[in-house]
Amino acid sequence: MRVLRLVVPAVALVAVAGCAHRGPVHEVRFDELLITGDLELDRLNDEELFAAGTTFYAAEEFAQAARYFGRICDFHPSSKHRRAALYNAGLSLEKVKAWDDAYLRFAELADAARGTGDALDAAFRVAETLYHLERFDDAVATLNTIAERKDVSIDRRIEAKVQKGICELESGKTDQAEVTLRKTIDEWGAHPEKDVIDDYFPAQAQFFLGEIFRVHYEGVQLDGTKDTEKLAADLEYKSELLLSSQGHYLRAIRIGNGYWATAAGQRIGGLYESMYVHLVNAPAPAELADEEKEVYRAELRKKIRVLITKAITVYERTLEAAERIGSSSPFVEDTKKSLQRMKDLLLAEANAEDAPPPPPPPAEGKVPHT
Repeated sequence: MRVLRLVVPAVALVAVAGCAHRGPVHEVRFDELLITGDLELDRLNDEELFAAGTTFYAAEEFAQAARYFGRICDFHPSSKHRRAALYNAGLSLEKVKAWDDAYLRFAELADAARGTGDALDAAFRVAETLYHLERFDDAVATLNTIAERKDVSIDRRIEAKVQKGICELESGKTDQAEVTLRKTIDEWGAHPEKDVIDDYFPAQAQFFLGEIFRVHYEGVQLDGTKDTEKLAADLEYKSELLLSSQGHYLRAIRIGNGYWATAAGQRIGGLYESMYVHLVNAPAPAELADEEKEVYRAELRKKIRVLITKAITVYERTLEAAERIGSSSPFVEDTKKSLQRMKDLLLAEANAEDAPPPPPPPAEGKVPHT
């Protein structure tokens, strides 16, 4: 890219009091200014810029696409392509994770309160960029404006409400997020034309309800310093949270959207894998005698093998379903890695179970025979 660089040197202005230079002298100094111009794009008209930007976007050269579309936005205010260029520039900038710049492009086009077509689409993109900028409250405000509009289709209202719930969750407002997502699911379920509504966002809502309970589940630590009764109560509560989380993931799968079904399957396997990790790392209750701890560990090993086996089964079914529907989301790759990890753990557990028990420690003051 050829860029014209024009340097304007620093300028010092001297202000004097009176014609005869009487009084104090004040000097105001301005910093050096660098002006740049894109010579390559300067000679192209808006038609050529739009065609080139479209070609670059199709070729997934998003930085270049943003450059060409952006040129129309900034230098061709009367172009018939300007609205499309604003939107496409925003999309291109999203692809390279330039969220601040993408927000500025979408914001110029967006109208959450009254917009239709590209103005409404841009409002959703504004909320998306605000999400990535962690301006969650601003994103919620934009999405709430859309969700309350009666002139917007049920699909778009559900989309806005689900995205609002996710932003609430990310901002730490877990209880409010749960309320928002549950109400949205209920609205979708009660709609007379439920079957013609896009299933992506209802499935996403169920998935993130599962995420809420998964976060609660992960927060319960199994503390071996507690007595047996309290540790058993913590384990029971943790198991209940696992089942609640799993229930929402299963509902996401039953809705039938391929992307979220695969994601939910991966998460269910992850719940069992996580429970395995928690149990393995949890110390035996301190109140148990040494012999009782050995019995505790033996019983725990049986439960651990069940958890590993369940995780393997869920991961395998998830991959089978993904292959059947042709899904290639990041969740699929995560599932493949998790499946292999669990198979390796199951093999290690089997080998450990088959190994002969270690010899008893020597009595105090005696040296074992060599």
